[in-house]
Amino acid sequence: MYLTRMELDVNKRDTRKALISPNLLHGAIESSFPGERERRLWRIDKFQGRYDLLLLSARIPELTKMVKQFGKEEGGPPWQTKSYDTLLERIHSNRIWQFRLTANPTKSVKSAENEKRGAVHAHITPEHQTQWLLDRCEAHGFFVDPEEVVVISSQWQRFYKGNERKHPITLLSVTFDGILTVTDEVRFRQTLVEGIGRGKAFGQGMLTVMGLGTAHG
Repeated sequence: MYLTRMELDVNKRDTRKALISPNLLHGAIESSFPGERERRLWRIDKFQGRYDLLLLSARIPELTKMVKQFGKEEGGPPWQTKSYDTLLERIHSNRIWQFRLTANPTKSVKSAENEKRGAVHAHITPEHQTQWLLDRCEAHGFFVDPEEVVVISSQWQRFYKGNERKHPITLLSVTFDGILTVTDEVRFRQTLVEGIGRGKAFGQGMLTVMGLGTAHG
C-alpha cells in the first residue's frame, strides 16, 4: 500500500469547484491509475489554510495531470508518495494513536411506503455524529473514549454522479479528531485500508493515525 500527499492550489478555479463537488476529484484520481479499477481511499485535509489531497492506494499513482488541474506547480515536488506498509506493521493491540477520520455519518429511516429498506439521512448534530462513530469502533478494531474525540468540521456537499447530471447526490462530510486504542490489530489494519462508512468514492471513510504528540496536517 502507498500513501500519497498532494497540495492543492485553491487559486485554481477547478480546485475551488472540486472542494464542494468531490466527484471531480474522484474522476481525476481514477484516471491516475491506468488498467483495472481498484478501491482507493482519499480525503481532503485542511491545516492552517493549506489543502492537501491524501490518497491511499495499492499502486503508486501518476498525478501529473492532477497537478496541472488542481495542484501546486511551483515550490517543490508536486506530490510525495511513501510506503504505507511500515505503518501497518506498527499496528498492535492496546497501542494508543492520534487519529483523524473524514466520514459520512448516516442513519437509515424506514417509512410506511418503504418498510424493507429505509431512506438514508445524515446525522447533522455533533452529538449524533460522534455516537455514529462510537457505535462502529468495536467492529473496526478500536476503542474511543467519548471524551477524547471531537468533530472539527462538517460540510454539506451537493453534486451529480455521471456526466448527464441525472443523479444528484447530497452528503455531509464530517471530520473527527481524537485518540483511539487498538483492540483488534487485524481488524484495525483492515479498517485503515478499507475505510469506514459510506461515500468512499467521494472522499469519505479514510481513517489515518499518527503517534501521540505528532500533529495532523
